[in-house]
Amino acid sequence: MFCILSLYIFFLFFPMCLLFVPRAHLFLFSVCIIFSLYIFFFLFSFLCSILSLYIYFFCFLSCVPFSLCIYFFLFSLFYPNMDEEALLSLAFVLCMYNFTVQSRRRRIRQYKTRPINRGRRGFNYYDQMKLGDPQQFFKYTRMNVAVFEKLLTKVAPVIRRQNRSDGISAEHRLIITLQYLSQGTSMQNLAWTFQIGHTTVHKIIHETCRAIWNVLSPEYLKSPSTAAEWLNISHKFTERWNFPHCVGALDGKHINIRAPARSGSLFYNYKNTFSIVLLAACDSKYCFTLVDIGAYGSQSDGGIFRHSIFGQRREENDLNIPEATTLNGCSTRLPYFLVADEAFPLKSFIMRPYGGRNLTDTQRIFNYRLSRARQVIENTFGILVARWRILQTTINAKIENVDEIVKAVTVLHNHCQIELGNGENGENIYCPQGFVDTDDENGSWRDGQTSLRSVGRLSSNTAQRFLYSIRDSLAQYFISPHGAVAWQNNVINNGRLF
Repeated sequence: MFCILSLYIFFLFFPMCLLFVPRAHLFLFSVCIIFSLYIFFFLFSFLCSILSLYIYFFCFLSCVPFSLCIYFFLFSLFYPNMDEEALLSLAFVLCMYNFTVQSRRRRIRQYKTRPINRGRRGFNYYDQMKLGDPQQFFKYTRMNVAVFEKLLTKVAPVIRRQNRSDGISAEHRLIITLQYLSQGTSMQNLAWTFQIGHTTVHKIIHETCRAIWNVLSPEYLKSPSTAAEWLNISHKFTERWNFPHCVGALDGKHINIRAPARSGSLFYNYKNTFSIVLLAACDSKYCFTLVDIGAYGSQSDGGIFRHSIFGQRREENDLNIPEATTLNGCSTRLPYFLVADEAFPLKSFIMRPYGGRNLTDTQRIFNYRLSRARQVIENTFGILVARWRILQTTINAKIENVDEIVKAVTVLHNHCQIELGNGENGENIYCPQGFVDTDDENGSWRDGQTSLRSVGRLSSNTAQRFLYSIRDSLAQYFISPHGAVAWQNNVINNGRLF
């Protein structure tokens, strides 16, 4: 009986053994399990009545995972005639199995704090730099001391530890995180630099990134929610980039990551790397207004935008974008829209360029004007990557932590762009003049490329007929006296293709 019962229980757990035991040791493991079950049933049956309550409590409340408990209950349900000794034996086997698995994963720490780190003089350079070298402090944190102190005031209540066993203040937690994000330094290098443990650095960075997003996003990355806010963005696009009815520039970029375990090809993109997608829209002053982070790098054919948060909200008409109006010299009512490149579909709220090669002068002028406005989002991504160099690396973290890192750098970008936009003598020290691509009166762009790769085509090129007529009406407006700019014909006559 004991032998048959042992074999029966073993075959119930044999699929589980295939998941956790290497193939080289599978036969030896099987023999040991069967023999152990037989010995257990034979020698320890008389202890069942004494230890039953204790083992049941130990099994279901402290040792075995919830899934194994459910398995145990189902086993008991389908075999109600099994005696108490057999059920107790099964519970004990589950306990021992879980203990073995957990002991394999548990790492025993040799030190609470390594002896070499107990002096902790790693913050001396930062303290001296903060007091006496503002230029180096800006390179170190991407902000001046005043803006840093303002940021610290906001996030300190969230990241300050109540039980400060590690002795690391909120200010030092913030500086470690900013150093990681701004320089793309590895966590191990930060651990050596600041003389703290690698695990401590890992925990500090992800906790602080989460706090930065939660604290700053309601103030610095708040999506426009009223028609007046959208109209304000549109007026600034018209004044600065000569593109009416534009409420933002839209684009998506790949963020390289290390291949997640057991993810297959979900994150594998067309450039043969693993990535997640940052889909974002910005205003005329290089600040993000809408962001969607975390789409699979393998997604295409409209999946990214269609399943994004603001894509779904716009389809449901939940963004409160103003109703269509007419322009001077144009009788057609034109909607308010986001400008995007040819990777995006033509919709009532997305304006994309004309495709093909044999374009008329009117279509080429339209493509130039749209490209001029769309360059804002390219510049915004360029500033983001240049200032927060963690995006230039292949991020080695869990997917949920990568999302926290990307969210932190996007809201920090807006924070610095707004707070440092009017520095001394009105200069923007975060994005100084000449830091981004600009368009002069002759229509020539400064050469430069962001290191983030575009997401490629996000949908098909087909659209409803009235959308083509709206684009044609806007193209006609750009060659009319009301909508033309002085240098657009020179761009076309110089042979530049759009």
